[in-house]
Amino acid sequence: MSEADIQFVTNEAGQPTAVIVPIALWKEIASERETAYLLKSETMRQRLLVALGRGNGVPLDDAVAKLGL
Repeated sequence: MSEADIQFVTNEAGQPTAVIVPIALWKEIASERETAYLLKSETMRQRLLVALGRGNGVPLDDAVAKLGL
């Protein structure tokens, strides 16, 4: 993905007002925001660290497919 894939929307004065990004980039941004939100809580931080230590998780794409999302 390159910067050329990102489109800027401007108003009449040429001021940037929005961006259009590829869905893959948007999903990455959304995932990072969710992780940052969860890490704000010490309880959730500990739960995530325990889960990471288990190392037997299911890939996100597989979970999404199984849940039909």
